[in-house]
Amino acid sequence: MTTYHLMVAPNGARRRQADHPGLPLRTAEIAATAAACQRAGADALHLHVRDREGGHSLDAGRYRAAMAAVAEAAPGMAIQITTESAGMFDVADQLACLEALRPAAASVSVREMARDWTLAARAYAICAEAGTEVQHILYGPDCIAALRQAYARGDIPAQIRSAIFVLGQYAPPRLAEASELRMFLEATADLDLDWGLCAFGRQEHACLLAGLEAGGRLRIGFENNTQAADGSEYPDNAASVAEFVALARAAGHRPLVMPVSEDKGAQL
Repeated sequence: MTTYHLMVAPNGARRRQADHPGLPLRTAEIAATAAACQRAGADALHLHVRDREGGHSLDAGRYRAAMAAVAEAAPGMAIQITTESAGMFDVADQLACLEALRPAAASVSVREMARDWTLAARAYAICAEAGTEVQHILYGPDCIAALRQAYARGDIPAQIRSAIFVLGQYAPPRLAEASELRMFLEATADLDLDWGLCAFGRQEHACLLAGLEAGGRLRIGFENNTQAADGSEYPDNAASVAEFVALARAAGHRPLVMPVSEDKGAQL
């Protein structure tokens, strides 16, 4: 039985609780979700924070508060912040966030960094200096081409080789299909990436299982999808995590962090 990493992305930058009441937005809600998802089998959290009105934020203070709350609620859970602009922030804002936090891990969109490679190169250099594990967000062939060119120019340090493939898209809505993975793998075959994937829409679990079978890391959660394959809504992120863990177990895979119920059973 193979072991896999499972990161949960519980909220994202755009959805509100009007879209789903189980979406965690406040610090306490995010921390409680992290703990529940850890008990269900997730070993890492992809962290977005929101402002007082519930809008997307890159505020370093809000990040620090959320990271501390998650560390207390879910000890040992890895935390990856996002620098996503969501159409609100420029590269200077993203650079400032990374410089202020110098986090253990961060996701960075190559498409967004390409808006200003001078500032982007500084952001990547800060991450390399701080030891931040950067995960490049790749949406398609254009992003892959930009990543390859940035390596060639030296704008991105050669050792930063983690990436996440995004299957489907949020807006305009396009449901992910597992068949999309092949393009990403073929287009990045020469880049020696430590890759993972996430998937929009109710085929999320099928896409993740395909990624698992291909040797990738996995990201699950309400940022990308709130529905089961039959279109019914999950009540919360932990329910989705638990269902996927069961699906993967049936296919011969176990999460790095065993679900609490299984841990207790193993100790009996």
